[in-house]
Amino acid sequence: MSFLFDLFYLLAVVVLSPWLVWRAVRTGRYRRDLPAKLFGRVSVPNPDRKPVVWFHGVSVGEIHLLVTVVAAFRKRHPGWLVVVSSTTDTGLAEARAKFDAVVPYPFDFSWACRSALAAVDPAVVVLAESELWPNFLAACRERGVPAVVINGRVSPRSFARLQRLKAVANRFLFRHVGMFAVQSSEYADRLRQLGVSESKVAVCGSVKFDGATGDRDTANGRELRRLLGSQNLTPPAPLPWEGRGEKDTQPSSSPSPSGGGGRGEGSDSLRLVAGSTHAPEEEILLRVFARLRSRYPQLHLILVPRHPDRFAEVAGLVERSGLGFVRRSQIAEPVVELPAVVLLDTVGELGAVWGLADLGFTGGSLDGKRGGQSMIEPAGYGVPVAFGPHVWNFRDAARRLVETGGAVMVYDEAELERELAALVENADRRRRMGEAARALVREQQGATERTLDVIDRVARNFPPNREPAG
Repeated sequence: MSFLFDLFYLLAVVVLSPWLVWRAVRTGRYRRDLPAKLFGRVSVPNPDRKPVVWFHGVSVGEIHLLVTVVAAFRKRHPGWLVVVSSTTDTGLAEARAKFDAVVPYPFDFSWACRSALAAVDPAVVVLAESELWPNFLAACRERGVPAVVINGRVSPRSFARLQRLKAVANRFLFRHVGMFAVQSSEYADRLRQLGVSESKVAVCGSVKFDGATGDRDTANGRELRRLLGSQNLTPPAPLPWEGRGEKDTQPSSSPSPSGGGGRGEGSDSLRLVAGSTHAPEEEILLRVFARLRSRYPQLHLILVPRHPDRFAEVAGLVERSGLGFVRRSQIAEPVVELPAVVLLDTVGELGAVWGLADLGFTGGSLDGKRGGQSMIEPAGYGVPVAFGPHVWNFRDAARRLVETGGAVMVYDEAELERELAALVENADRRRRMGEAARALVREQQGATERTLDVIDRVARNFPPNREPAG
């Protein structure tokens, strides 16, 4: 059946080619690593012929998740070679900053998938969250390579689509996956309703809780504090050390705790971080912030769009708002006076920025199309956050944060303004919410080890000639 998928993909490329060319010219997408993606031309040096595990994360968020998993995997299996792939340009850039062996994920043409798998020669493939492609999974099955989905989730929208195509999804996707390590029992039930065998589903919790270290005293954090004139920030105590990438494995010392929140003695400003925003959230936030700023001139906004190809668009929105602002990419020396708005138009610094936050908003949650971005990372830093009602990607984490008093859910622009104003006015409430959020993160940690147990369970089923040595 691979040739039918190949034909479908080729027809889709032909039909969409004008749009793809326009996007490539306008944003630079689709042009980088094209031979590797189109033909599977990748190279992974392995002179000692170690067993290989291939981890894949589609974009930056999944790569950050894999930092935690890979660090734990390497500790448990030091004899393995770890290869990491990503689909997007930003995901690949972040992977190359975090890991040593990185390859582009191939387009789902049968020849590209077979070529890439032959070059990497993995003993097992680990897919983060929900990245399932029929030709890639079929090529894994042809080579006898088991595939494991980790931190798996099935959103309501995906569930509805898959129910309509249940037979197709089972034949070409689910049956090629050895195990699903999912975040919650709700996701496990959805997979079972879609026909996945009970024996192939394990509830492990969300690895993203384990990745929320809460360490504000990182190199990136110190540099941002220096550039933004925030040297007086006194961070809360970090969570237990974990989640460093292969290229950043030594913990740093942490300053004395302040009990939550990002503002220490001697600093009279407050920083609202709006992380991973989508349209039209930036326009909503700018209107809300402008009104808040007129009442609370000590308040500053650090705005972080989710997609880099929207940086210029969002910069135009901020400029038209009339608020003073600066783009992070243009800050080379410490600012003399922090402007009202800082636009974070760089990749890979959101974690460090959360470490500067006094209060926050997590994006993708107001318009009902995206299902929300992670509120777990700011919770780990002790940041009291607000988010919209559309958070099905993080339904369980959002519910628990609201129930424990670590976050608030808002339903419209007016309610967002009221809740943010209440947080600005009440330092004790910010502290209590931050402590509750960090406590929840600590309670939920442990998913990484349970996830590795699932991977090991699949690994024990290798044929004798593929038995790992680590």
